[in-house]
Amino acid sequence: MRQTIPGWPYQVAAALGGGRTSWTGVLDAVRLGPHDDATEVTAAQIRELLVRLREAGQWCEGDPPVLFVLDSGYDLVRLTWLLQGEPVRLLGRIRADRVMYHPAGRRKGPTKGRQPRHGEEFRLADTATHTAAVQESVTAHDRFGRATARCWGRLHPKLERRQGGWAGHDGELPIVEGTLVSLQVEHLPGNREPKPLWLWHSDPDAAAHDVDRLWRIFLRRFDIEHTFRFLKQTLGLTRPRLRHPEQADRWVWLTLAAHTQLRLARPLADDLRRPWEKLLTPDILTPGRVRRGYPRIRRLLGTPAKPPKASRPGPGRPPGRTSTPAPRHPVGKNQRKKDARQPHRANERP
Repeated sequence: MRQTIPGWPYQVAAALGGGRTSWTGVLDAVRLGPHDDATEVTAAQIRELLVRLREAGQWCEGDPPVLFVLDSGYDLVRLTWLLQGEPVRLLGRIRADRVMYHPAGRRKGPTKGRQPRHGEEFRLADTATHTAAVQESVTAHDRFGRATARCWGRLHPKLERRQGGWAGHDGELPIVEGTLVSLQVEHLPGNREPKPLWLWHSDPDAAAHDVDRLWRIFLRRFDIEHTFRFLKQTLGLTRPRLRHPEQADRWVWLTLAAHTQLRLARPLADDLRRPWEKLLTPDILTPGRVRRGYPRIRRLLGTPAKPPKASRPGPGRPPGRTSTPAPRHPVGKNQRKKDARQPHRANERP
């Protein structure tokens, strides 16, 4: 995978709402290093987030498992295996060319040999291999028209050591079962050709949850895209040219703190709309409009202290010295090591 734009990649966890909104509650942000395993970092981030939710009283023993909605860039099967035993459920998108397998049956007769580990194939792109769905739901959506959702339970992929981060796994590769959800809509915005959407749910019992609720929950994941755009374009998340990773961490958390302040100030903000904008009630104000009215809120609340001012100018650079080149830190994906060999030079006589 090639990273087109160099920069510090961050993985963000946010709380989503139940309806369409531009607001999300950003809970955590972790920087991915060049040599980090994204799946292991995600598992550690989810575990730490669960600990903080318990300490804050947001989740207690006996509550339903916490549902994490992820996009197709995550290895959902391996992440399910790493988080086994945790009170979490994962829901995410998978590619439409994946191949799943039903549970293996017992071999009949007194034959010798190993029992099979995988049952019949379930090719997502081949409808001839699709068995009868456990659940099926047909609903009408205001943006996508007729939406047909189906789900199958107890399906698993065939894992391989050469891919997916399983090379260091000790012993036999596990069987990770889950629920497969298929969504087919009538049309897409912009008159685009609709293609089937496939989702993976870490709970293998397909009859234990509503299939219509699962794909509607997945659509709420796109609300965080509005948050990313607001952080970058309005709050300046990607504007500074930071060189050190510690500086990037401080700036990210300052930006998230500013976003949290705006989210908490929604009941106090007035709708300062442009002449061409629609009138919005206080409960549905967008982040941009709340920021527009934030100076009024700050004047009403006041500030406990003033920023300190230096009484003397700084010393500046000492005369007669030149600075050395600043150190460079690798960012983004893992880079190949450059050839360390030096060109050979023949000995020369004076």
